[in-house]
Amino acid sequence: MAFQKIAYQIALPLGHRWLFAFLFVAIVSRAQNSVRYDLFVDDTTVNYTGKNVRALAINGQIPAPALTFTEGDTALIYVHNRLNQETSIHWHGIILPNQYDGVPYLTTAPIEPGSTHLFKFPIVQHGTYWYHSHTKLQEQRGMYGAFIIHKRTETRLPEYVMVLSDWTNETPHEVHRSLHNATDWYAIQKGATQNYGAALAQGHLGTKLTNEWKRMLPMDVSDVYYNRFLINGMPVQRPSKFRPGDRVHIRLVNGSSSTYFWLQYAGGKITVVGNDGEDVEPVEVDRLIVAVAETYDLVVTIPPDGSFELKATSEDRTGFASLFLGRGPDHSVPPMPRLKYFAGMKMMNGMMRMDGSMDDMGMDMSLQQMDMNAVMYPEVTAGQDHRQHDTMSMASLPDDFVTLNYAMLRATKKTKLPDAPTRTLYMQLTGNMSRYVWTVNNRTVSESDKIMIRRGENVRIILENASMMRHPMHLHGHFFRVLNGQGDYSPLKNVLDIMPMETDTIEFAATESGDWFFHCHILYHMMSGMGRIFSYENSPPNPEIPNPRRAMRMLYRDDREFHPMARIGLESNGSDGELMFSNTRWLLQTEWRLGWHDQHGWESESHFGRYLGRNQFWLPYVGWDYRYRKGGELEPTFFGQDNSKDERTVFCAGLRYTLPMFLLADIRVDQSGKFRFQLSREDVALSSRLRLNFMVNTDREYMAGFRYIFTKYFALSTHYDSDMGFGAGITLSY
Repeated sequence: MAFQKIAYQIALPLGHRWLFAFLFVAIVSRAQNSVRYDLFVDDTTVNYTGKNVRALAINGQIPAPALTFTEGDTALIYVHNRLNQETSIHWHGIILPNQYDGVPYLTTAPIEPGSTHLFKFPIVQHGTYWYHSHTKLQEQRGMYGAFIIHKRTETRLPEYVMVLSDWTNETPHEVHRSLHNATDWYAIQKGATQNYGAALAQGHLGTKLTNEWKRMLPMDVSDVYYNRFLINGMPVQRPSKFRPGDRVHIRLVNGSSSTYFWLQYAGGKITVVGNDGEDVEPVEVDRLIVAVAETYDLVVTIPPDGSFELKATSEDRTGFASLFLGRGPDHSVPPMPRLKYFAGMKMMNGMMRMDGSMDDMGMDMSLQQMDMNAVMYPEVTAGQDHRQHDTMSMASLPDDFVTLNYAMLRATKKTKLPDAPTRTLYMQLTGNMSRYVWTVNNRTVSESDKIMIRRGENVRIILENASMMRHPMHLHGHFFRVLNGQGDYSPLKNVLDIMPMETDTIEFAATESGDWFFHCHILYHMMSGMGRIFSYENSPPNPEIPNPRRAMRMLYRDDREFHPMARIGLESNGSDGELMFSNTRWLLQTEWRLGWHDQHGWESESHFGRYLGRNQFWLPYVGWDYRYRKGGELEPTFFGQDNSKDERTVFCAGLRYTLPMFLLADIRVDQSGKFRFQLSREDVALSSRLRLNFMVNTDREYMAGFRYIFTKYFALSTHYDSDMGFGAGITLSY
């Protein structure tokens, strides 16, 4: 109607209907140009590391093709699902009607196999964005791509779209299952187990003992071992279109599933001109860390006489990907040195209380300005002895060396929210590394009610990271202000990287309707429960979600999923093992010990219980116990009660508690009134691959053994059992 009104006011004095029609068509076609894309989702085979692996592709590409628009366009995007499973596409950072946001079962219907879904929405912004699947773990398999929106009038520099990603040869479902079963195989692959042998060799035995006394797992900055890190689907890119002297606009997207990247340029300074699609006042830096799901607009200048590396190094420093700009001999960024893990462990020990809560030691950290992980960076802490000091000095870097942090970002326009009532929410980011449960205020998405908000109010969120991992928190459908000291020019973002122990404040104007997801964008954290749903009161029904109750049940399945685990020992004295199914709160477990002859006998114990407490140290359970041994005799227990192993079947109830040093204390009583108390410990890391385990209980049973890990699924093992004697063989793990 606005365009019609303008055209009519111009044409009326002239009295020419043809001029009215011409002006109307011209204005509408320029301001509302429809841009159509057809995206065909299919599976394909890739080979990044000499191994053929199935992946997902869009239009045959990984990453998916970059979609390019101009501000004012109308997007017409047809997504054709050729998979044998449902899929979805979320338009990350794009302001659009709620029904097109692309979260299956929350805002948009899942795209069923063999079907096509049309996304139609106006382009009301400009900048660097991206899109990806929001279904299960599909994003890790290749479903992501850049979404670029140009200003309608601008002087453009030569530009390069740079999509960073991480690649694993394992299926994402296997990665997810493994994380929930506390395997340290990924740490073995990285050389980051922080075992007792390494602690002793490096003079950190006390640090290691304190770490386990406080029931903390070894320090790491990334959960997963990745086989490759990629730029636009390749480890190295060498575009030929750029010349020496060019100022190049880098449109950077971190499309990884769980990897932060350090970015450095061999050709000099990096100028940051945009973040998460929003313009910022230019700031020159020497390096920046790019959180999962963040985007940056950068400008670099290509010096003469060479090809200069823009290097993206994974935060855990296990690999990198390179973009070379220019022509001539290569000029490379020096490799980042290996992390000092025991320095990080010592720092972590000082911040963790015995009850599992955190203490920032008065450092009042925010906005990435004080990186608690800096004690692990050799380039920052060279020459410092962390057995005596916990300093965060930048002593080994040049005085003019600049690392970007959020306090440096300043918007190019005022971002002050309109005067309106303000609702303040407090969210604490919490988690349990040993069981890989990630929560907000100690609740997963499925355990939480929607957060109701009203259109027209302002929402302020105080975010405290009470975990030892970074979390890139993403809000769908909105931009929020980051209160970083820039006043009315506080930057607008849609992803906030909040580091361990930080407290940051964000705020946004509630201008939409419907339900919107707010979650950690590390894929495996989100799937484990770290998120919330904002819901506008009095919103009209969403035509994409005809059955809201069923849809929420489907959405909640993600963090309620049960994960299987098995360990089977096959040794000369018999077989012992464990089979377990668990999710964020519940455990179903069966253990067995099977001798090769009747005199050794066999037994099985099964338990069903629920983990309690923020750190899940408590596990009350019920279960049953079956034992048989030929010629078994009554044996007195430590409590003076008779204990029979000759075809005994009993039901029991008990309580398991995780003590310091990760000792499992288990007390139970069976239906006949007999008590048993047991202490055990699995997987004491003596070296990178050598593990110790032991058990003793008041039934006068005991066991001790070793495993030497060769692969994720295979180990040599030996142990002594009070019932079955000494044995050696192999252990298979799943």
